[in-house]
Amino acid sequence: MGKVFVNIGLSLDGYMAPEGMRMDRPDHMNWGAKWGAMMGWLLRQQHFRENVLKAGPGGETGPINDHVRSTFERIGANIMGKRMFDQGEVAWPEEAPFHTPVYVLTHEKREPWVRPGGTTFHFVNDGPERALELARASAGDRDVRISGGADVVQQYLNLGVVDELEIALAPVLFGGGRRLFEHLHAPGPAWRIDRVLDGPGATHLRYVRQ
Repeated sequence: MGKVFVNIGLSLDGYMAPEGMRMDRPDHMNWGAKWGAMMGWLLRQQHFRENVLKAGPGGETGPINDHVRSTFERIGANIMGKRMFDQGEVAWPEEAPFHTPVYVLTHEKREPWVRPGGTTFHFVNDGPERALELARASAGDRDVRISGGADVVQQYLNLGVVDELEIALAPVLFGGGRRLFEHLHAPGPAWRIDRVLDGPGATHLRYVRQ
């Protein structure tokens, strides 16, 4: 069985997403510029540009690009919340950027949504434990990524099932939005620092549960 991990970008003041984030309105409360400042490092990486954005050849290479490649290659299934899915449904290209089964936590009943390129969205009405059970079965020996949003990450942290927490900490301040570390039960699991990778756009931190 593979690991369960979180891999997300985070602002310096602890927000996963800026205030007013709406995929259909990138100008709303200037959230598009804020998110771009936080995640611009990723958009420049060769592996992400060629394999996720499908933007053609080019992009930065080196340790950060290698980290991005290894992250995507380890994923056998994704889990996300309904809010994240709703935002992405209006913005993702036809070939959604996951290329794995994706399990969406929702109260809405809906048939699986198959997209080109290997992504199929499954809509789970039975809670986070059931979604993880299905994701693990799909992933096999590969890992399950908890993709977001913040409330979904918090649910899995509270369940104590997250093995690794990877944070790309960007030197930007949002001043508001969706915080990562809210609504957590105490005491939480103990973590140790496993890796620190410095880059010009973010510091990449990996914490492993003890």
